[in-house]
Amino acid sequence: MNILNLLLMMWTFFKIGLFTIGGGYAMIPMIEEQAIAHGWITELELLDFLAVSESTPGPFAVNIATFIGFSQEGIIGAIFTTIAVITPSFIIILLIAKFLTSFADNKTVQGILSGIKPIVVGLLIGVVLNLIFKGITTDSFDINNFSLQQIDFRVIIIIVIILTISRIFKKINPIFLILISGALGYLFYGLLGFMF
Repeated sequence: MNILNLLLMMWTFFKIGLFTIGGGYAMIPMIEEQAIAHGWITELELLDFLAVSESTPGPFAVNIATFIGFSQEGIIGAIFTTIAVITPSFIIILLIAKFLTSFADNKTVQGILSGIKPIVVGLLIGVVLNLIFKGITTDSFDINNFSLQQIDFRVIIIIVIILTISRIFKKINPIFLILISGALGYLFYGLLGFMF
């Protein structure tokens, strides 16, 4: 076990938990920047794990912190990175619960929260667009030599099918959409992979 790497992961995920406002999806840019910069995960691994994390129970940020911690330092790494990422939220929620009644009608607090909303929306839009771009392009994508071979049309087909199903069956349980997506992925990448 590398103690310095463990401490660095703990500090990194503590900062991510502390400075990310807007939930798990808003954490993706910070996780991507920090984890890739430290060499804990590649972009392709992160993209794959985002898909897995959405399909598994538990908060998104906790799942990613646990995965990266485990991949680097085993069970101990998973435990420590998980604790590091949830500690800031736990402390902040305790403070808010204690002082909420005195700050609920404060115009300064309301102004700050109103100012934060557009940033969170912008971060989420950026994450979604980045995931779509990375999801539909191949590993060999080169903007300077763009060709249709760099687009993975299987992903686009799966997205269109899932969006169509969710529009037709408006109250469909997301678990069914995840299962259908997995089945379509197996169909297009496994059974029919030779066709693409």
